[in-house]
Amino acid sequence: MSSNLVFYAGTKAMEAISRDGLSPSMIKAVLGAAGGPKWLVLYGLDRAMFSTWFAGRNEPLFLFGSSIGAWRFAAVSQSDPSAALDRFLAAYVAQSYSLHPGREEITLECEKVRDVLLGESGIEQILSHPFLRLTVFATHCKWPLASDNKVLLGLGLIDAALYNAVNRNALGFLCDRVLFCDPRNSPPLGEKADFQTRKAPLSAENLKDVLMASGAIPLVMCGVKNIADAPPGMYRDGGILDYHFDLPLLRNGQSADGLILFPHYANRIIPGWFDKHLSWRKPREANVERMLMVSPSKEFVENLPYKKIPDREDFPTFRGRDEERIAYWTEVIEAGKRLGEEFLEVVGTGAIRELVRPIAEIM
Repeated sequence: MSSNLVFYAGTKAMEAISRDGLSPSMIKAVLGAAGGPKWLVLYGLDRAMFSTWFAGRNEPLFLFGSSIGAWRFAAVSQSDPSAALDRFLAAYVAQSYSLHPGREEITLECEKVRDVLLGESGIEQILSHPFLRLTVFATHCKWPLASDNKVLLGLGLIDAALYNAVNRNALGFLCDRVLFCDPRNSPPLGEKADFQTRKAPLSAENLKDVLMASGAIPLVMCGVKNIADAPPGMYRDGGILDYHFDLPLLRNGQSADGLILFPHYANRIIPGWFDKHLSWRKPREANVERMLMVSPSKEFVENLPYKKIPDREDFPTFRGRDEERIAYWTEVIEAGKRLGEEFLEVVGTGAIRELVRPIAEIM
């Protein structure tokens, strides 16, 4: 029934779905990974899930977003998720840069996209949403990752990559995690996180800066300093530590139930940004046991233009040829709408019981 989607579940999620199928009430948290333009293939899934599948929910649903995942979730957390997603999509696709853009130009263009995403009242709608609770990941940097000097920052990134190759936890010498949370409900994150993890409230005063910080790619964009209501210092891309996530969610007390939904653009879970080329670096088994990952199939990707989903390399590849890039991205977006349609069909008919596979197959 589903040739375009694949479903992978941890042990506890597999047990629940095989027995009961999948309903919106079973989901307690949703993950949104970093990855830049890769999110475009998920547009159809996001629209189907948040405009249709979760509509009418009453119980809090926690959205954990890092980098572009946080921007996606800022869109769906508005009162009309379809309209907000469409605004975000149009502005994101229309990005345009000079032939050799610097950090300031890229940051300014991204600020324009963010402001279109939020519209006139998006911040208020996010912070007062009836059931969605947005949590944004940002990386709080220590020297030299906190430096604005390109040489020092570059050397710091080399150090970080070396530290990480030896032991992921060693990144704690150079940075730590800050979660910007909806103040109405504490997110269901267990105590045994891998890095020092501090929480700060999302507010009308800091939400714009928080979104920029979560997506501030080192060397590519400017970092964000001294965010209101948060520990002082320099903040950069949440994906540095939390690219695809490796977190103890739904593991403590009353939150130790329900499932984690992960609409993902890949069939691999990469904990942090520096783990991309470390094939052995995987999330801990206990952290995925309640997870259902929903991804485009290999066959779906093979049928896309260039046989790949969009990525950040498309900007230099199509430098000076925005029309070609936009045409390619538009084809992917249109194809991705089928993913949302198939998801609703698979869960609506109960076919997911037969389609779900153990996440151990890709671990």
